[in-house]
Formats: sequence, C-alpha cells, structure tokens
Amino acid sequence: MTDLSVTLAGIRLKNPVIAASGTFGYGCTAFWGVDIPGGICTKALTLKPRAGNGGIRLWETPAGLLNSIGLQNPGIEAFLTDELPRLRSLEAVIIANLSGGSIEEYERGAALLNNADIDIVELNISCPNVKEGGMTFGLEPEAAAPVVRAARKALSAKPLVVKLSPNAPDIAAIARACIDKGADALSLVNTFKGMAIDVKKRRVVFNNIFAGLSGPAIKPLALRMVWELCRQFPTVPIVGMGGIANTEDALEFLMAGAAAVEVGSASFANPYAIPDIVQGLRGYMEREGLSGIADLALG
Repeated sequence: MTDLSVTLAGIRLKNPVIAASGTFGYGCTAFWGVDIPGGICTKALTLKPRAGNGGIRLWETPAGLLNSIGLQNPGIEAFLTDELPRLRSLEAVIIANLSGGSIEEYERGAALLNNADIDIVELNISCPNVKEGGMTFGLEPEAAAPVVRAARKALSAKPLVVKLSPNAPDIAAIARACIDKGADALSLVNTFKGMAIDVKKRRVVFNNIFAGLSGPAIKPLALRMVWELCRQFPTVPIVGMGGIANTEDALEFLMAGAAAVEVGSASFANPYAIPDIVQGLRGYMEREGLSGIADLALG
C-alpha cells in the first residue's frame, strides 16, 4: 500500500503537503475540510497584535503575486485563546509561524509557544530588526544566529524549523548559522523582493515600495535553492516551497530532496490546490509502484 506519511523534525505528518503561512489563515475551512493536509502553518504570529500595512496589499503579476501584508495578526496570546482550540480539533500537524521585531520579542514569543499545544514552530527570520536600524535577520549569518539561538533556548519542548529568505546574498551561510544554533529543520524559500508600478496612476503600487513575490514565477529559483541545500546539509530535513501549484511541482521538490512541501499562493488561484496535490501524489505513487515518499528520491 502507498504510504504518504513523512517525519519532520521528529513529528509524523500523514502526508508531505503543508498549507503555507500567510495563505491559509488559522485553518481556513471555506472550501474543503482541513483533514486533508499533512500540516497547517499558521499565519505569522508576533508577541503583540499587529494591524499590518496600509494601502494596497496584494497585486497580481503575470506569473505570481506580490504581497505587502505586514504581518497582520492578533498576537500570540489571542491566537492561543481564540484560534488554537479549533485548530487542535483538525487532523493535521499544527505549525506556528513566529515573527518578531527584536531578539527579545522572538524569545518571549517562543517561550509562549513552547508551553502551547502546537507541534512545531517555524521561525520567520525575514523580519527587520527594529532595534538595529531595520536590518533583516535573515540576510546575514551574524544577524540570524542570535535570534535562532534565543528561540532554541526558549523552545525546550518543540521542534524548531527556520524559514529562510531567498534574498540573502549567501543562503547556505545563513542555513549553516541556523543549524549551528539549534535549528532542527529548514524551510525555504520565503518571498523574493519585488515591486510594481501602476502605470495608469503613475505611482508605485505599495506604500512600502517593495513587496514579496510568490507564485509560479519563483519556482525554478526556489527549486534550485532547495536542491543545493539538500546536498550541502543532507542530514537536515528541508521543507521546500515557492511556486508549487500542482502535483508535478510538488514532485519536483520532493525529488530534489525536500522532506515536505508547503503550498501557498496556489490556494488563491485554486482553492482546491492542496487536496488536488495530495490526491495527485497518491495517484502518481500508485501508478509508479512506489510504497513511500522516500522512494521519490532521484537515482
């Protein structure tokens, strides 16, 4: 029989498809039951509530989506009280995406999640360090290392996955710093830095000028980065994401060495993208006579 289950940082998922942070709210059930994905990664959580960015937040591109949401969320304590009980009733691994504006915020947020009924913490280090002039934590090893170390210290009871930014000059160096400071796994990639201009209004679209690009346009770039890190760090589980819209996309990342995949922007274009991919993986493996996800590895 075909077994789609995988293990990520010691946690078993019934299949390797995870709803990506920022694209699935806190367990969207509007179109289909959320007993289908192997995991649900929550929208970003910060220590205190955040209203997010003003102005236009989403802008379609020919092969993707630009977003400038600004980490809008109710704060960790409200999430634990109002959202987590419902999430825990679902048949999926719950992954809390943790963001912050300082090392102290990350550490305090991680401590709250350490005592919560969640399964994994995904650390978003693509956030600017407001105490250090806005330098993004995930761009240099020297910035990434202390925030991962602080989160790891606070997360004594939870696996830690660190989500990497593709905008780093040397993503492998960031990965090494995160692993050295206690990351159990890595997820990549977050969005690429981009922008848009409204030619009818003759002005930049986003208030912050730049925004994050996701969707099919970034898939070849994301796949290359996942491939490279899977070979540089073969013992570290890697969750691949970036432009995964269908079964073939997911298979590419799994064949590249990813332990699991996250599906994000595709759910906006096709609300059934995740169940379609899960069903497609099962069908492919049955046709090919494969018994488990590990059998997808390239020869």
